[in-house]
Amino acid sequence: MPTPSPAPSPALRHAQGPAPTIPRIPAGLRPRLIATDLDGTLLREDKTVSPRTVAALAAAEAAGIHVLFVTGRPARWMGPVRDHVPAHGLAICGNGAAVVDLRRGGELVATRPLPLDNALAIVRALRATTPGVAFAVERAGGFHHEPGYAPMVTDPASRVAPAESLLADDPAFGGQPVLKLLAHHGDLDPDEFLALGRAVAGEHGEFTRSNPNALLEISGPGVSKASTLAGRCRELGVDPTEVVAFGDMPNDLAMLGWAGTAYAMANAHPAVLAATPHHTLSNDQDGVARVIEGFLS
Repeated sequence: MPTPSPAPSPALRHAQGPAPTIPRIPAGLRPRLIATDLDGTLLREDKTVSPRTVAALAAAEAAGIHVLFVTGRPARWMGPVRDHVPAHGLAICGNGAAVVDLRRGGELVATRPLPLDNALAIVRALRATTPGVAFAVERAGGFHHEPGYAPMVTDPASRVAPAESLLADDPAFGGQPVLKLLAHHGDLDPDEFLALGRAVAGEHGEFTRSNPNALLEISGPGVSKASTLAGRCRELGVDPTEVVAFGDMPNDLAMLGWAGTAYAMANAHPAVLAATPHHTLSNDQDGVARVIEGFLS
């Protein structure tokens, strides 16, 4: 989930034909870790976790399976799942830019920042090639944006200024690292904007998207859901073949490709459906829970 926008309504989802009635469970599947996206995947469209999904997550943890939320959301947007976080309390936020402890109020455990010089180079490249682009900056301590950037959720603590000021090494930011740079355009096709961003500035950062609008989410070079999840799995001694992952949007592709078993939601972006061999029901049909129930049974 990008910082300023809620997930799209069902009418904006990329459903591709009828959803499967029963997700296929590979024979003998018994993962040691479940990695799941939130918006469009674990959360229903009303931003809640269904009772069936709560029960499935609890059953997985009781069976000794690690459950890890892996999202584009910042820590302060983790309220919908805070009561359902596993005992370890950890979640991967900001598309891999931060590991947070939700049981300690979203305390940062580790960060993988976007260097300021890289962020400024991206701003310059996009300004030069894409008139009308507007930027926002997600720092460890909060969200800030340019005057032309229209966030869906306002934050009275936000600083409104040109991106160059928001990316300055300013004492006012207290040394807070930049976790994500966001670039929005009001007219471009979202996937075309993503391709353009990667073409003109991909050397400076990791470009992806998870919003139905033309909103790019940019992290430090090599920072993704997949790379941070891989680091967490190494700490736990979990092999990629022992991971089941769930997702629905382009920012999930790297994670889904890294995991030994991956499921795309029925409501997923066409690229995710095409790249992921296993599909499950939509987020509003408890697609994640149904797969968990299948391999636990």
